[in-house]
Amino acid sequence: MSFFRTSLAITALTLAACSGPADRYSVAPPAVTETIRIGFRSIEVREISLPTYAAADEIALQDASGKLVTESGALWADSPERAVAMELSRALSKLTGARVASSPWPLEAFPDARLEVRFESLIARGDGQYHAAGQYFVGVSDGGRERSGLFELAVSFDPNGGPQAIALARGQLILDLAKYIARSGLS
Repeated sequence: MSFFRTSLAITALTLAACSGPADRYSVAPPAVTETIRIGFRSIEVREISLPTYAAADEIALQDASGKLVTESGALWADSPERAVAMELSRALSKLTGARVASSPWPLEAFPDARLEVRFESLIARGDGQYHAAGQYFVGVSDGGRERSGLFELAVSFDPNGGPQAIALARGQLILDLAKYIARSGLS
């Protein structure tokens, strides 16, 4: 039994030594060139809920059969749920001029509104479309009108561009989502 465990450990170490470190890809924020007026001065991006495959560290591409394929050694640079929350917060802040932060709220005064986003899908497809669908919720603590809505968005990318193209597309998609939520849920 001890020989088996020793052999297994040596094999695992050998395989680990043969594979190089994973490449990590961050999402560069696209330029924000417009301003959208909203009805709140401060917003907390409270929760971002991603499907299991989108919350994973591996960068996935959905092929024509619907199978999710990951490129060996290509990982997101940050936890996807945290990164998407930060990307959305940054985009909303730049678009609206409001104080926007992801949870937990870092300021003493409570935010005017709280935003939750639940993604049904967030996936790069082999046909060159990065697709997102889901629902957003805007909670207002002062008795104001609370809101919710559905979204379905897509941006084009080069499916042969690898993980960098997917990362660029996700950045644009989150900016487009911020614009959509600002206009339909925060105004």
